[in-house]
Amino acid sequence: MPLLDRRTLLKQAAAAPLLGYLAAQGAWHKAWGAVRRSPKNNIYTRIGVRPFINARGTWTYLSGSLELPEVKAAKQAAAEHFVDMFELQRGVGRRLAELSGAEAAIVTSGAAGAMAVATAACIAGSDPEKIWQLPDTTGLKHEVVMFGGRSPFDSAIRLAGGKLVLAATHDELEKAINHQTAMIYTTHRGERLEKAIAIARRTKVPLLMDDAAGIPPIENMRLYARMGCDLYTFSGGKGLCGPQCSGLLFGRQDLIEAALANSSPWEGAVCRPMKVGKEEIMGVLAAVEAWVHADLAALDKQWAARVERIKKLVDTVPGVKTEIEIPPGGNRYPTLVVSWDEAGWNFPVSACDQALRDGEPRIEVLTRSNPSLVPAVHGRDEKTPKRADQIRIISMTLQPGEDLIVGKRLREILNDARKRAGA
Repeated sequence: MPLLDRRTLLKQAAAAPLLGYLAAQGAWHKAWGAVRRSPKNNIYTRIGVRPFINARGTWTYLSGSLELPEVKAAKQAAAEHFVDMFELQRGVGRRLAELSGAEAAIVTSGAAGAMAVATAACIAGSDPEKIWQLPDTTGLKHEVVMFGGRSPFDSAIRLAGGKLVLAATHDELEKAINHQTAMIYTTHRGERLEKAIAIARRTKVPLLMDDAAGIPPIENMRLYARMGCDLYTFSGGKGLCGPQCSGLLFGRQDLIEAALANSSPWEGAVCRPMKVGKEEIMGVLAAVEAWVHADLAALDKQWAARVERIKKLVDTVPGVKTEIEIPPGGNRYPTLVVSWDEAGWNFPVSACDQALRDGEPRIEVLTRSNPSLVPAVHGRDEKTPKRADQIRIISMTLQPGEDLIVGKRLREILNDARKRAGA
Protein backbone atom coordinates (compact mmCIF):
# COMPACT_ATOMS: atom_id res chain seq x y z
CA MET A 1 0.00 0.00 0.00
CA PRO A 2 1.42 3.47 -0.89
CA LEU A 3 2.64 5.52 2.06
CA LEU A 4 0.21 8.35 1.25
CA ASP A 5 -2.78 6.01 1.36
CA ARG A 6 -1.60 4.54 4.65
CA ARG A 7 -1.30 8.04 6.14
CA THR A 8 -4.75 8.98 4.85
CA LEU A 9 -6.28 5.91 6.45
CA LEU A 10 -4.62 6.72 9.77
CA LYS A 11 -5.94 10.28 9.65
CA GLN A 12 -9.43 9.06 8.76
CA ALA A 13 -9.32 6.64 11.68
CA ALA A 14 -8.24 9.39 14.07
CA ALA A 15 -11.13 11.60 12.93
CA ALA A 16 -13.74 8.82 12.84
CA PRO A 17 -15.29 9.56 16.28
CA LEU A 18 -15.68 13.25 15.43
CA LEU A 19 -17.04 12.51 11.96
CA GLY A 20 -19.50 10.08 13.49
CA TYR A 21 -20.70 12.70 15.93
CA LEU A 22 -21.15 15.29 13.21
CA ALA A 23 -23.07 12.82 11.08
CA ALA A 24 -25.52 12.15 13.90
CA GLN A 25 -28.96 13.69 13.57
CA GLY A 26 -29.08 17.21 14.93
CA ALA A 27 -25.36 17.41 15.66
CA TRP A 28 -25.05 20.84 14.05
CA HIS A 29 -27.80 22.29 16.19
CA LYS A 30 -26.51 20.54 19.30
CA ALA A 31 -23.14 22.20 18.78
CA TRP A 32 -24.79 25.60 18.60
CA GLY A 33 -26.88 24.68 21.65
CA ALA A 34 -23.65 24.03 23.53
CA VAL A 35 -22.74 27.68 23.23
CA ARG A 36 -26.27 28.81 24.13
CA ARG A 37 -26.51 31.29 21.26
CA SER A 38 -28.85 31.41 18.32
CA PRO A 39 -27.09 32.29 15.04
CA LYS A 40 -30.27 33.62 13.44
CA ASN A 41 -32.32 35.41 16.08
CA ASN A 42 -30.43 37.61 18.50
CA ILE A 43 -29.90 41.23 19.45
CA TYR A 44 -27.51 41.80 16.53
CA THR A 45 -29.34 40.06 13.69
CA ARG A 46 -32.40 42.14 14.52
CA ILE A 47 -30.52 45.20 13.26
CA GLY A 48 -28.91 43.42 10.31
CA VAL A 49 -25.52 42.61 11.89
CA ARG A 50 -24.13 39.06 11.68
CA PRO A 51 -22.42 37.66 14.77
CA PHE A 52 -19.81 34.98 14.13
CA ILE A 53 -17.68 32.20 15.50
CA ASN A 54 -14.41 33.86 16.43
CA ALA A 55 -11.38 31.77 15.49
CA ARG A 56 -9.26 34.88 14.73
CA GLY A 57 -8.45 36.03 18.26
CA THR A 58 -9.04 39.11 20.39
CA TRP A 59 -8.99 41.76 17.65
CA THR A 60 -10.54 45.10 18.52
CA TYR A 61 -12.39 45.36 15.19
CA LEU A 62 -14.00 42.00 15.97
CA SER A 63 -15.12 43.27 19.40
CA GLY A 64 -12.22 41.86 21.42
CA SER A 65 -13.18 39.02 23.74
CA LEU A 66 -16.25 37.81 25.62
CA GLU A 67 -16.44 39.08 29.19
CA LEU A 68 -15.98 36.72 32.11
CA PRO A 69 -19.11 36.07 34.22
CA GLU A 70 -17.39 37.86 37.12
CA VAL A 71 -16.95 40.92 34.90
CA LYS A 72 -20.61 41.04 33.89
CA ALA A 73 -21.68 40.76 37.52
CA ALA A 74 -19.30 43.51 38.63
CA LYS A 75 -20.45 45.86 35.86
CA GLN A 76 -24.09 45.33 36.76
CA ALA A 77 -23.40 45.95 40.46
CA ALA A 78 -21.38 49.06 39.64
CA ALA A 79 -24.19 50.44 37.47
CA GLU A 80 -26.53 50.59 40.47
CA HIS A 81 -24.68 53.33 42.37
CA PHE A 82 -23.28 56.82 41.92
CA VAL A 83 -19.63 57.20 42.86
CA ASP A 84 -16.92 59.88 42.85
CA MET A 85 -14.66 58.95 39.93
CA PHE A 86 -11.54 60.40 41.55
CA GLU A 87 -12.13 58.23 44.61
CA LEU A 88 -12.94 55.21 42.44
CA GLN A 89 -9.73 55.41 40.42
CA ARG A 90 -7.65 55.71 43.58
CA GLY A 91 -9.49 52.90 45.34
CA VAL A 92 -9.19 50.51 42.40
CA GLY A 93 -5.60 51.65 41.87
CA ARG A 94 -4.69 50.64 45.42
CA ARG A 95 -6.19 47.19 44.89
CA LEU A 96 -4.42 46.74 41.55
CA ALA A 97 -1.15 47.79 43.16
CA GLU A 98 -1.64 45.12 45.84
CA LEU A 99 -2.25 42.45 43.20
CA SER A 100 0.61 43.49 40.91
CA GLY A 101 3.39 44.65 43.21
CA ALA A 102 3.55 47.95 41.29
CA GLU A 103 3.57 51.20 43.26
CA ALA A 104 0.30 52.38 41.70
CA ALA A 105 -2.18 51.78 38.88
CA ILE A 106 -5.14 53.28 37.05
CA VAL A 107 -7.79 51.99 34.65
CA THR A 108 -7.66 53.53 31.18
CA SER A 109 -9.67 53.46 27.96
CA GLY A 110 -7.74 50.52 26.52
CA ALA A 111 -3.99 50.06 26.17
CA ALA A 112 -3.92 52.85 23.58
CA GLY A 113 -5.56 55.13 26.13
CA ALA A 114 -2.80 54.15 28.55
CA MET A 115 -0.21 55.13 25.93
CA ALA A 116 -1.79 58.59 25.67
CA VAL A 117 -2.11 59.29 29.41
CA ALA A 118 1.40 57.93 30.04
CA THR A 119 2.79 60.28 27.40
CA ALA A 120 0.93 63.24 28.87
CA ALA A 121 2.18 62.31 32.33
CA CYS A 122 5.80 62.15 31.18
CA ILE A 123 5.55 65.47 29.31
CA ALA A 124 3.44 67.61 31.65
CA GLY A 125 3.74 65.80 34.96
CA SER A 126 1.19 67.01 37.52
CA ASP A 127 1.72 70.73 36.80
CA PRO A 128 -1.74 72.26 36.05
CA GLU A 129 -0.31 74.90 33.69
CA LYS A 130 1.53 72.30 31.61
CA ILE A 131 -1.48 69.96 31.64
CA TRP A 132 -3.67 72.73 30.25
CA GLN A 133 -1.01 73.54 27.64
CA LEU A 134 -0.99 70.07 26.03
CA PRO A 135 -0.86 69.02 23.25
CA ASP A 136 1.19 72.18 22.68
CA THR A 137 4.63 71.18 23.97
CA THR A 138 6.44 74.50 23.55
CA GLY A 139 9.18 74.66 26.16
CA LEU A 140 8.49 71.10 27.37
CA LYS A 141 10.36 67.84 26.95
CA HIS A 142 8.26 66.02 24.37
CA GLU A 143 10.33 63.49 22.41
CA VAL A 144 9.35 59.84 22.75
CA VAL A 145 11.91 57.28 21.65
CA MET A 146 10.15 54.38 19.96
CA PHE A 147 12.46 51.47 20.78
CA GLY A 148 11.60 48.94 18.11
CA GLY A 149 10.17 51.40 15.59
CA ARG A 150 6.77 52.81 14.84
CA SER A 151 3.47 51.17 15.66
CA PRO A 152 -0.02 51.53 14.16
CA PHE A 153 -1.02 52.69 17.65
CA ASP A 154 1.55 55.45 18.09
CA SER A 155 -1.01 58.10 17.20
CA ALA A 156 -2.01 57.80 20.88
CA ILE A 157 1.43 59.17 21.76
CA ARG A 158 1.25 61.93 19.16
CA LEU A 159 -2.23 62.97 20.30
CA ALA A 160 -0.80 63.95 23.68
CA GLY A 161 1.99 65.98 22.06
CA GLY A 162 4.74 63.39 21.78
CA LYS A 163 7.24 63.66 18.93
CA LEU A 164 8.39 60.23 17.75
CA VAL A 165 12.09 59.36 17.54
CA LEU A 166 12.88 55.90 16.18
CA ALA A 167 15.51 53.51 17.55
CA ALA A 168 16.03 49.93 16.40
CA THR A 169 18.93 48.87 18.61
CA HIS A 170 20.05 49.50 22.18
CA ASP A 171 22.91 51.66 20.88
CA GLU A 172 20.46 53.74 18.85
CA LEU A 173 18.21 54.02 21.88
CA GLU A 174 20.97 55.41 24.06
CA LYS A 175 22.11 57.84 21.36
CA ALA A 176 18.56 59.07 20.75
CA ILE A 177 18.09 60.20 24.35
CA ASN A 178 18.75 63.89 25.00
CA HIS A 179 17.47 66.83 27.05
CA GLN A 180 14.19 66.80 25.07
CA THR A 181 13.39 63.12 25.72
CA ALA A 182 10.26 62.69 27.81
CA MET A 183 9.68 58.93 27.52
CA ILE A 184 10.83 55.64 25.99
CA TYR A 185 8.16 53.37 24.48
CA THR A 186 8.66 49.71 23.65
CA THR A 187 6.85 46.44 23.07
CA HIS A 188 10.03 44.37 23.49
CA ARG A 189 10.10 41.71 26.17
CA GLY A 190 12.74 39.52 27.78
CA GLU A 191 16.41 40.41 27.53
CA ARG A 192 15.82 43.31 25.12
CA LEU A 193 13.45 44.88 27.65
CA GLU A 194 15.91 44.34 30.52
CA LYS A 195 18.64 46.20 28.61
CA ALA A 196 16.25 49.01 27.71
CA ILE A 197 15.22 49.38 31.37
CA ALA A 198 18.90 49.66 32.34
CA ILE A 199 19.36 52.45 29.77
CA ALA A 200 16.22 54.20 31.02
CA ARG A 201 17.50 54.11 34.60
CA ARG A 202 20.94 55.34 33.63
CA THR A 203 19.55 58.26 31.63
CA LYS A 204 16.68 58.94 34.07
CA VAL A 205 14.04 58.74 31.32
CA PRO A 206 10.81 56.86 32.15
CA LEU A 207 10.05 53.78 30.05
CA LEU A 208 6.56 52.62 29.02
CA MET A 209 6.31 48.92 28.20
CA ASP A 210 3.25 48.01 26.11
CA ASP A 211 2.13 44.38 26.39
CA ALA A 212 -1.50 44.89 25.41
CA ALA A 213 -2.15 41.17 24.80
CA GLY A 214 0.13 40.06 27.65
CA ILE A 215 -2.53 38.58 29.92
CA PRO A 216 -2.75 35.63 30.29
CA PRO A 217 -0.54 34.76 32.03
CA ILE A 218 -1.51 37.03 34.90
CA GLU A 219 2.07 36.65 36.15
CA ASN A 220 3.09 39.30 33.59
CA MET A 221 1.27 41.84 35.75
CA ARG A 222 3.84 41.15 38.48
CA LEU A 223 6.79 40.43 36.19
CA TYR A 224 7.15 43.97 34.81
CA ALA A 225 6.93 45.45 38.31
CA ARG A 226 9.79 43.20 39.42
CA MET A 227 11.80 44.13 36.33
CA GLY A 228 11.50 47.80 37.23
CA CYS A 229 9.39 49.16 34.38
CA ASP A 230 8.48 52.76 35.11
CA LEU A 231 5.14 52.23 33.38
CA TYR A 232 3.50 49.23 31.74
CA THR A 233 0.11 48.55 30.20
CA PHE A 234 -2.30 45.76 29.25
CA SER A 235 -5.57 45.77 27.36
CA GLY A 236 -8.65 44.93 29.40
CA GLY A 237 -10.63 43.60 26.46
CA LYS A 238 -8.22 41.02 25.03
CA GLY A 239 -7.08 37.89 26.86
CA LEU A 240 -8.03 39.42 30.21
CA CYS A 241 -11.69 39.09 29.10
CA GLY A 242 -12.67 42.32 30.81
CA PRO A 243 -14.63 45.23 29.31
CA GLN A 244 -13.58 45.88 25.71
CA CYS A 245 -13.11 49.63 26.32
CA SER A 246 -10.78 49.21 29.30
CA GLY A 247 -7.05 49.05 29.88
CA LEU A 248 -4.59 48.95 32.78
CA LEU A 249 -1.64 51.22 33.44
CA PHE A 250 0.77 50.26 36.22
CA GLY A 251 3.93 51.95 37.41
CA ARG A 252 5.68 54.49 39.60
CA GLN A 253 3.54 56.39 42.07
CA ASP A 254 4.55 59.83 40.75
CA LEU A 255 3.91 58.89 37.13
CA ILE A 256 0.54 57.32 37.86
CA GLU A 257 -0.45 60.43 39.82
CA ALA A 258 0.55 62.50 36.79
CA ALA A 259 -1.43 60.18 34.49
CA LEU A 260 -4.51 60.70 36.64
CA ALA A 261 -3.98 64.47 36.50
CA ASN A 262 -3.91 64.36 32.68
CA SER A 263 -7.01 62.22 32.18
CA SER A 264 -10.76 62.06 32.77
CA PRO A 265 -12.61 63.31 34.73
CA TRP A 266 -10.34 66.38 34.84
CA GLU A 267 -11.86 69.10 32.67
CA GLY A 268 -9.08 70.69 30.64
CA ALA A 269 -6.87 67.59 30.53
CA VAL A 270 -5.76 66.47 27.07
CA CYS A 271 -6.93 62.90 27.72
CA ARG A 272 -10.34 63.90 29.09
CA PRO A 273 -12.03 62.46 25.93
CA MET A 274 -10.60 59.00 26.75
CA LYS A 275 -13.27 58.45 29.37
CA VAL A 276 -13.72 55.15 31.18
CA GLY A 277 -16.86 54.55 33.21
CA LYS A 278 -17.44 53.11 36.66
CA GLU A 279 -18.75 49.90 35.11
CA GLU A 280 -15.58 49.36 33.09
CA ILE A 281 -13.34 50.23 36.06
CA MET A 282 -15.00 47.70 38.36
CA GLY A 283 -15.34 45.21 35.52
CA VAL A 284 -11.64 45.14 34.70
CA LEU A 285 -10.75 44.86 38.38
CA ALA A 286 -13.05 41.82 38.58
CA ALA A 287 -11.26 40.34 35.55
CA VAL A 288 -7.85 40.77 37.19
CA GLU A 289 -9.05 39.21 40.43
CA ALA A 290 -10.57 36.28 38.52
CA TRP A 291 -7.31 35.61 36.66
CA VAL A 292 -5.33 35.67 39.89
CA HIS A 293 -7.26 32.54 40.91
CA ALA A 294 -7.61 30.93 37.45
CA ASP A 295 -6.02 27.57 36.58
CA LEU A 296 -4.09 28.52 33.45
CA ALA A 297 -2.78 24.98 32.92
CA ALA A 298 -6.35 23.65 32.77
CA LEU A 299 -7.36 26.41 30.36
CA ASP A 300 -4.36 25.69 28.13
CA LYS A 301 -5.46 22.07 28.04
CA GLN A 302 -8.98 23.06 26.98
CA TRP A 303 -7.68 25.43 24.30
CA ALA A 304 -5.28 22.81 22.95
CA ALA A 305 -8.05 20.20 22.80
CA ARG A 306 -10.17 22.51 20.63
CA VAL A 307 -7.56 22.94 17.92
CA GLU A 308 -6.58 19.28 18.14
CA ARG A 309 -10.16 18.30 17.26
CA ILE A 310 -10.19 20.71 14.33
CA LYS A 311 -6.83 19.34 13.19
CA LYS A 312 -8.15 15.77 13.16
CA LEU A 313 -11.07 16.79 10.94
CA VAL A 314 -8.99 18.88 8.53
CA ASP A 315 -6.23 16.26 8.33
CA THR A 316 -8.65 13.96 6.49
CA VAL A 317 -8.34 16.18 3.39
CA PRO A 318 -5.42 14.89 1.27
CA GLY A 319 -2.78 17.52 0.51
CA VAL A 320 -3.60 19.73 3.50
CA LYS A 321 -0.85 20.41 6.04
CA THR A 322 -1.62 21.26 9.65
CA GLU A 323 0.50 22.23 12.63
CA ILE A 324 -0.31 23.38 16.17
CA GLU A 325 1.89 26.14 17.55
CA ILE A 326 1.88 28.87 20.19
CA PRO A 327 2.81 32.20 18.54
CA PRO A 328 5.50 34.27 20.29
CA GLY A 329 3.63 37.57 19.81
CA GLY A 330 0.02 38.47 20.58
CA ASN A 331 -2.69 35.79 20.90
CA ARG A 332 -0.26 33.44 22.66
CA TYR A 333 -2.62 30.47 22.69
CA PRO A 334 -2.58 27.04 21.02
CA THR A 335 -3.09 27.89 17.34
CA LEU A 336 -3.81 25.61 14.39
CA VAL A 337 -1.96 26.55 11.19
CA VAL A 338 -3.53 25.20 7.98
CA SER A 339 -1.93 25.34 4.51
CA TRP A 340 -2.22 23.70 1.10
CA ASP A 341 -0.97 24.08 -2.48
CA GLU A 342 -2.78 27.33 -3.28
CA ALA A 343 -1.47 27.55 -6.85
CA GLY A 344 -2.07 23.87 -7.62
CA TRP A 345 -5.59 23.99 -6.29
CA ASN A 346 -6.25 27.47 -7.72
CA PHE A 347 -7.65 28.28 -4.29
CA PRO A 348 -5.90 31.06 -2.34
CA VAL A 349 -6.13 31.55 1.40
CA SER A 350 -8.22 34.67 0.82
CA ALA A 351 -10.88 32.60 -0.99
CA CYS A 352 -11.05 30.11 1.88
CA ASP A 353 -11.25 32.99 4.36
CA GLN A 354 -14.15 34.51 2.43
CA ALA A 355 -15.97 31.18 2.13
CA LEU A 356 -15.82 30.73 5.90
CA ARG A 357 -17.10 34.28 6.38
CA ASP A 358 -19.93 33.92 3.85
CA GLY A 359 -21.25 30.63 5.24
CA GLU A 360 -23.78 30.03 7.99
CA PRO A 361 -22.75 30.46 10.70
CA ARG A 362 -20.15 33.07 9.81
CA ILE A 363 -16.63 32.07 10.84
CA GLU A 364 -13.69 34.46 11.21
CA VAL A 365 -10.14 33.05 11.07
CA LEU A 366 -6.71 34.66 11.22
CA THR A 367 -4.90 35.34 7.93
CA ARG A 368 -2.27 37.85 6.88
CA SER A 369 -4.98 40.41 6.13
CA ASN A 370 -5.86 43.15 8.62
CA PRO A 371 -9.15 44.86 7.67
CA SER A 372 -8.77 47.36 10.52
CA LEU A 373 -5.37 48.75 9.50
CA VAL A 374 -5.38 52.28 8.05
CA PRO A 375 -4.26 51.70 4.43
CA ALA A 376 -1.47 54.28 4.64
CA VAL A 377 0.19 52.24 7.38
CA HIS A 378 0.85 49.43 4.89
CA GLY A 379 4.40 49.41 3.57
CA ARG A 380 6.00 50.89 6.68
CA ASP A 381 8.17 47.74 6.87
CA GLU A 382 8.52 46.93 3.17
CA LYS A 383 12.08 45.62 3.70
CA THR A 384 10.78 42.86 6.00
CA PRO A 385 9.80 39.72 4.03
CA LYS A 386 6.15 38.81 4.47
CA ARG A 387 5.39 35.36 5.83
CA ALA A 388 3.39 32.99 3.65
CA ASP A 389 -0.35 33.44 4.06
CA GLN A 390 -2.07 30.66 5.97
CA ILE A 391 -5.31 29.96 7.77
CA ARG A 392 -4.69 30.25 11.50
CA ILE A 393 -7.28 29.21 14.06
CA ILE A 394 -6.95 30.76 17.51
CA SER A 395 -8.29 28.49 20.24
CA MET A 396 -8.91 30.97 23.05
CA THR A 397 -11.85 32.80 21.45
CA LEU A 398 -13.64 29.61 20.40
CA GLN A 399 -16.53 28.64 22.65
CA PRO A 400 -17.45 25.06 23.61
CA GLY A 401 -18.87 23.20 20.62
CA GLU A 402 -17.65 25.72 18.04
CA ASP A 403 -14.49 23.77 17.28
CA LEU A 404 -16.55 21.02 15.65
CA ILE A 405 -18.42 23.52 13.51
CA VAL A 406 -15.18 25.17 12.38
CA GLY A 407 -13.53 21.82 11.66
CA LYS A 408 -16.50 20.54 9.69
CA ARG A 409 -16.82 23.69 7.58
CA LEU A 410 -13.10 24.01 6.89
CA ARG A 411 -12.91 20.34 5.94
CA GLU A 412 -15.82 20.72 3.52
CA ILE A 413 -14.45 23.88 1.90
CA LEU A 414 -10.95 22.46 1.41
CA ASN A 415 -12.25 19.11 0.18
CA ASP A 416 -14.45 20.84 -2.42
CA ALA A 417 -11.52 23.02 -3.56
CA ARG A 418 -9.27 19.96 -3.89
CA LYS A 419 -11.86 18.07 -5.94
CA ARG A 420 -12.45 21.03 -8.27
CA ALA A 421 -8.73 21.18 -8.91
CA GLY A 422 -8.52 17.43 -9.50
CA ALA A 423 -5.80 17.19 -6.85
